[in-house]
Amino acid sequence: MTTLKIGDVAPDFKLPCDTGEFFHLRDHINVPLILYFYPKDMTSGCTQEACDFRDALLHATGLNVVGISRDSVKSHQKFKEKYSLSFPLLADEEGEVCQSYGVWVEKSMYGKKYFGIERSTFLIGTDGLIKNIWRKVSVKNHVAEVLKALQVL
Repeated sequence: MTTLKIGDVAPDFKLPCDTGEFFHLRDHINVPLILYFYPKDMTSGCTQEACDFRDALLHATGLNVVGISRDSVKSHQKFKEKYSLSFPLLADEEGEVCQSYGVWVEKSMYGKKYFGIERSTFLIGTDGLIKNIWRKVSVKNHVAEVLKALQVL
């Protein structure tokens, strides 16, 4: 498993987007980029996080947000439409980007072990370097923490 640190170069990737086009990371770091990984479309925590980012974008300029999960493009399209999300959702169905960012981890629920996405956020600067990392994210107040970190860039 990859363990990225602040100051590392953000691993480049190209993934299908909810728009039907491809999103290539290197083409989108002209302003700081918030790259967040979430477990599943339409679940309560993931919906709250997405809506919090959506709402933050209404009040911020020069901000890029991108969400990634292993859900399909079709699932992302439904999720985005239902909640009027204003940022790209990327489909990492094979999990390669999740692996390169170290967010595909073993989890445990009710004593049963399984692999899934650890809710994580990466702040990537215009130089392509990771400026901040939040792992094992708790949804409540997370977006406010990210926006506060942006103020020091």
